Amino acid sequence: MIRVDRRDMILSGAAALLCGTAFAAGRLLDTALVNARVWTGGGGRSDAVGIAGNRIAALGDGAVRGSIGRSTRVIDCGGAFVMPAFTDCHTHFLRGSADLLHPDLLTVTTRAEFIERIGRAARQLSPGQWLLGGPWDEQRFGGAVPDRGWIDPVTADVPVAIPRTDLHALLLNSVALKLAGITRDTPDIPGGVIERDARGEPTGIVKDNAAYAVLKAIPPIAPAEADRLIKTGIAYALSRGVAQVHNTEVDWSVHDAVRRLRTAGPTGLRFYSFVPLADWQRMAALVKAEGRGDDWVRWGAMKCVSDGSLGARTARFYQPYADAPAARGVWSTSVETMRAWVVAADAAGLAITTHAIGDEANDAVLDIYAEAVRRNGARDRRFRIEHAQHLSPGAVARMHRQKVIASVQPYHAIDDGRWAVKRIGEERLTRTYAFRSLLEAGVATCFGSDWPVAPIDPLTGIDAAVRRATIDGNNPRGWHPEQRVTVEQALTAYTRTAAYAGFQDDRLGRLRPGYLADIVVLDRDLLSAAPAQYSGTRVLRTFVDGVERYSAA
Repeated sequence: MIRVDRRDMILSGAAALLCGTAFAAGRLLDTALVNARVWTGGGGRSDAVGIAGNRIAALGDGAVRGSIGRSTRVIDCGGAFVMPAFTDCHTHFLRGSADLLHPDLLTVTTRAEFIERIGRAARQLSPGQWLLGGPWDEQRFGGAVPDRGWIDPVTADVPVAIPRTDLHALLLNSVALKLAGITRDTPDIPGGVIERDARGEPTGIVKDNAAYAVLKAIPPIAPAEADRLIKTGIAYALSRGVAQVHNTEVDWSVHDAVRRLRTAGPTGLRFYSFVPLADWQRMAALVKAEGRGDDWVRWGAMKCVSDGSLGARTARFYQPYADAPAARGVWSTSVETMRAWVVAADAAGLAITTHAIGDEANDAVLDIYAEAVRRNGARDRRFRIEHAQHLSPGAVARMHRQKVIASVQPYHAIDDGRWAVKRIGEERLTRTYAFRSLLEAGVATCFGSDWPVAPIDPLTGIDAAVRRATIDGNNPRGWHPEQRVTVEQALTAYTRTAAYAGFQDDRLGRLRPGYLADIVVLDRDLLSAAPAQYSGTRVLRTFVDGVERYSAA
């Protein structure tokens, strides 16, 4: 039996009155999705959805068919699964879009293959043009970290700066090191690491803040090229059922590009733009002068990076790394600086999220958020922590008590789960990627990808959150299976909670009359499918703002 929430039935009737005079004037539904298995995102099921303009106007077969007119486009879904379209709460969208055109280094299985793909890509570039991707992961080709000696012979005069998959380390060749001015005499950089060999020479690996010298040497992407790349990324994201991304960036490149695209009309994909917390005054001035954008491109949100990553051994922990006893990680931003920025930006009314991976880093961020509340008073802040990856014993309860949102990336769990025990041992892993613990404690938990660190594919993320089977196939029953979540919890994290994390829960994240019509149609009912089928599910259609922006046909 199909069940529709009573509240949605009431709202469906109200929508017919309020959507419009459009209905009274004879304009009925623009689009009707019928013969469907509908998950509304609010706990209810239905069998049809009607769209008028850019809004959901009707739910249920009777209400939808009763509002079909001669100009209504009727789509027989043939029993396909219809649900709110996905929001990816953590992307680096320009980098991800560019990586669609870069060599694939994540599928290599040997050192020789890694070198060959980089060499092939370098030969396709002009002398002096930088090779900047795609990302690499040493765990996939034997575990040895590459160095400039691997790639110098195949890259000639092409400078190479290729990020590790976590974006917290760069592999450079000798040309790139020279252009960045990094030599044996370059001092260590606070919050960064320059790896050196036994003679003190740079190996070609730089981590976290040490990468800034390299980034300064890379010519900026021209605005027209950035716009072109982002349009490519938009089409790709829509094909994965994504209707909105939160771009949690540490520069203004994507923000500027999507604002340019918005001046030409709807962007097709919704963007919530985060920019560096260090620039909070610039953003506060923008909000005062121009507001916070619209539902296509929104801003007024800031991001800070507290520490590094587990893979680079730069995530900040209380205790040393198990495989590097002299290291506890780094502070990418000092605690004192973070505190000053967060308190000031919060007082200016800006939304704030902070990257925190190590347990000490997460606790420091919670301390700073608590201080901001004490100093600036109560309001609806929706503070977030990006990753919330390795938590201290009391952190989950604190996050609930402080109403801090956990913005997490399920794919990282099945990726890092192959080797994380080498870094921090078993005891700390019990509080790592603790999705179920967060949800059971009542912490608002939204999902994302960290694209291009992981695929911008919510179906892969759902598979990771529900099954937790590591990508090497060695944990088919789930890595730390006590942290597996249900498929409905995973769907909610990509829809309803994602809307809450973006201050849009009054108009997105559910299929409810009056809400914006962001809808995805899938080829199987995820609520009844076997878990092994999640990642093989196909996106058939993606609607954003009532318009079909992607069709598999």
